[in-house]
Amino acid sequence: MNLSTAAYMRQAAEWPAEGEHILAHHDDTSVVVYQAYRPSIGRYAIEHGHFGGPDYSFNRMSWVKPNFLWMMYRCGWGMKEGQEIVLGLRIRRSFFDTLLDAAVSSSFDPKSAATQQEWKGAVTTSEVRRQWDPDHAPSGAKLKRRAIQLGLRGSLLREFATTQLMEVIDMTGFVAEQRQHAQDDNPQLMTPLERVYQRQPND
Repeated sequence: MNLSTAAYMRQAAEWPAEGEHILAHHDDTSVVVYQAYRPSIGRYAIEHGHFGGPDYSFNRMSWVKPNFLWMMYRCGWGMKEGQEIVLGLRIRRSFFDTLLDAAVSSSFDPKSAATQQEWKGAVTTSEVRRQWDPDHAPSGAKLKRRAIQLGLRGSLLREFATTQLMEVIDMTGFVAEQRQHAQDDNPQLMTPLERVYQRQPND
């Protein structure tokens, strides 16, 4: 698996305990986000290096999560039906920033929209939805820290799934190996190396 990992407990000690933060595996050129799919979709992406095939739809909203443990909560560590194949999706960092810039909150936020009518109009036209949810510990317990997920549709979804997708990482085996260690205080649990994401100075 082409993704650096580290002990969860060591990483968790360095992460913010509360507030809204994007925890992500990233470098100067790329960011990894996570999704989980039924085998037919997941295996197509692994084999072809992009999404497509008869079961994948470009006409829906698709949610991506840069935080590995939020994805594990959502897919039950790969045990939920229809979410058995867990993928790490490496996309261009510049494109990830484009998604953040285009994102409209899933709920009315007076800090970003003057009126509810203005917000509803933005939701209708935007191709990216932003949602902050409680982050989760390995056991699934809610944390005070909040994690971001982004819903993509339209042309930006198509770019994400094809031209902006640098690498499809099959994490299914890794998830299966770590599932047995998925307790909050288990020193054996390894997770992808993640740190708080910050925009580069020239962005």
